[in-house]
Amino acid sequence: MVGAGAGVGGPTVGLGFGALAAAEGKGKERQGPSPGASAGAADRVGARASPAEREPPRRQTVRPAEFRRRGEELGLSLGDFDMLDTLGTGTFGRVLLARLRTSPNRPNQTQPHYFAMKVLEKNTVVRLRQVEHVNSERSTLAHVRHPFVVNLFCTFQDEANLYMLLEYVQGGELFSHLRRAQRFSADVARFYTANIILVLENLHAQDIIYRDLKPENLLIDSTGHIKVTDFGFAKYVPERTWTLCGTPEYLAPEIITATGHGAAADWWALGVLLFELLAGYPPFFADNPLEIYEKILAGRYGVPRHIDPLAKDLIGRLLTDDLTKRLGNLKGGAQDVKNHPWFEGVDWESLARKEIRAPIIPMTINPGDVSNYERYPATAIETLPGVLRAISQRKYGFSPEKGPDPYGYLFPLF
Repeated sequence: MVGAGAGVGGPTVGLGFGALAAAEGKGKERQGPSPGASAGAADRVGARASPAEREPPRRQTVRPAEFRRRGEELGLSLGDFDMLDTLGTGTFGRVLLARLRTSPNRPNQTQPHYFAMKVLEKNTVVRLRQVEHVNSERSTLAHVRHPFVVNLFCTFQDEANLYMLLEYVQGGELFSHLRRAQRFSADVARFYTANIILVLENLHAQDIIYRDLKPENLLIDSTGHIKVTDFGFAKYVPERTWTLCGTPEYLAPEIITATGHGAAADWWALGVLLFELLAGYPPFFADNPLEIYEKILAGRYGVPRHIDPLAKDLIGRLLTDDLTKRLGNLKGGAQDVKNHPWFEGVDWESLARKEIRAPIIPMTINPGDVSNYERYPATAIETLPGVLRAISQRKYGFSPEKGPDPYGYLFPLF
């Protein structure tokens, strides 16, 4: 979810559920092709169009309404949860497996329920100037409802942390499955890419751009379908924006050159993702971000010969720097991508209903199974003061005094 280099403009805000970037500028290493996959074993392809001078006209939309999803308004508190395994750690905090205990106050709940509790340290968020991104992630997840997007149930906060209660997606990251397989077949890549197209189509119809597409931010649910997570860089953009953010290997040229970007940047990222799923490595890679940016702006990359011509054509139509020619950014929008011959035979309506069997069905034993995630050291309960007070009250009949909360006013909807 977070990895593959530092998120530009600050580390990636969304922690996600899996193995997350442990420090700013650190992440999962992306590897280039093996030594045997030399330039002689690949066709050279470049973005053939000139820089764009205009974008297609956009419809008028309305900024998504702000929805509050505070836990206390739903009759929940941090004390209702048992914090179990640490699913991931990152620059801003961690993600925990949380078990909602049964209670006489919830007579319809007959057994424990499992969630992913995303914990963000307020002082770190403020120090790294990520307040806007964190609030944006909460707002976007509270607004968006899609079968392939992770669900936000509610939020909490105490004097030290922000908490987002998210659905627990048991299958782990697509990144992990890709690394084990080294690369996916065309049919497997087509299935996951089609999942993501439906998500982008839904977001863009609301003028929300995602801006952090990569395998680490794609989870696999119990049925094998995609769940997109990490919405820290998502933003309502009816026209264009100029913020430099994202993961270096996936940045569109217009983001790097700061000429303004919109939904078209997500379609570029889809081209990068499709390439990585089929090749096992991204089309633009280097040891440092500046070299990656140079390769992206040069627009040249090698396509391994095992990638079929139709997939190669689709990648090329997505990885063009001319916004007036980039597939997905034309008059037909997402439908143009869905109509590409590489997707011939895909039943998009059945896919949206999850009626198409997924190529990878994760192995799980019970609803709280964490075997598809990496193991992390346990989280010290002292770092979760709201949880500590609830445990103390439940076990001993008293709770420690609440400490000062100098940053709570910055997060009014949590």
